[in-house]
Amino acid sequence: MNLSLLASYSLAVLLLILSPGPVVALITSTAARHGQRKAFMTMLGTNGASLLLLTTAVLMLAGVVHLSPAYLYLLGILGSLYIGYTAISDLLAMIDNAGARNAAATHPARQNAHRSGLVKGFVIGIANPKDILFFVSFFPQFIAVTHNFSTSVMTLSAIWVLFDLTILSLYIIGAKWWTQAFSSRWIEGLCAGFLLLVAGGGVIYNSQQLLG
Repeated sequence: MNLSLLASYSLAVLLLILSPGPVVALITSTAARHGQRKAFMTMLGTNGASLLLLTTAVLMLAGVVHLSPAYLYLLGILGSLYIGYTAISDLLAMIDNAGARNAAATHPARQNAHRSGLVKGFVIGIANPKDILFFVSFFPQFIAVTHNFSTSVMTLSAIWVLFDLTILSLYIIGAKWWTQAFSSRWIEGLCAGFLLLVAGGGVIYNSQQLLG
């Protein structure tokens, strides 16, 4: 096993997951608004999306699947649009629920739309520009961590799952303390605003690449 390459991969995964992005913003916002149980379900959704992207990258390396860069840019545009839709929906929900102590009783239809944290987490995860770029462009560089293709895939996948679940769990637990120090509405608004910026940047970048 190439330990230096493995260490480089581990550091890259650690920094990627720790850095702010759509998944971290979604997890933190969900924990602040709906509690840890809903946030953990959302985390499982985002992790499932990461595994799907990882599987796609492995199939591409094995020569089973071939994706044109145009499809990836188109996926990035669609994903960014959905992230923007989610951010706007969250901001509108905050405005509608301002001053209401029981949002579920005041806006039952909108509350029902937020129940499926697993699905929402999966869609945001599959549309995450950071993960798409990492698994399609960066992940293949570490496949030589062992001399066996299958062993390398299993090793790299295990490290990703371990880091992903551990770090996002710490974000969820930390959100409980953040809501005690800051208003939960302030945290939700900050996360929604960040998602909106990511969505705008994703649409602009992928559109330029697609047209260019």
